[in-house]
Amino acid sequence: MFKESKAFSSFSIGDLDKSRSFYKDTLGLEVAEPMGQLALQINGRIPVFLYTKPNHQPATFTVLNFPVDNLEETMKELRKRGVEFEIYKEEGFKTDENGVMSGEGMKIAWFKDPSGNILSIVEGNTQQGKR
Repeated sequence: MFKESKAFSSFSIGDLDKSRSFYKDTLGLEVAEPMGQLALQINGRIPVFLYTKPNHQPATFTVLNFPVDNLEETMKELRKRGVEFEIYKEEGFKTDENGVMSGEGMKIAWFKDPSGNILSIVEGNTQQGKR
């Protein structure tokens, strides 16, 4: 039924202006504003819709992953733009002192948007590949 659908993801944000600035200026994404909300345009598509919610609660899981060619270089550039990476110390889920988790041919680092939602950059063997 949905095999050929052009599905998209969505998640809530708390502040439209801060989110617009973060996704457009900090992350360098194209941002549209349908219905007074945000749509992130990636590779000429609009795969992610962000909507304001008065009682927004940040997601406690990763809502958006960005495959990258070089994790360390991407982290360096994002840090210059004010992004702080998360350090996790949970058993079975630990990052190093720079916020990087490595394993099974992948490296991943997490950071938050202005609404507290968790995003990641991923280098290596992902399902998404380089399409």
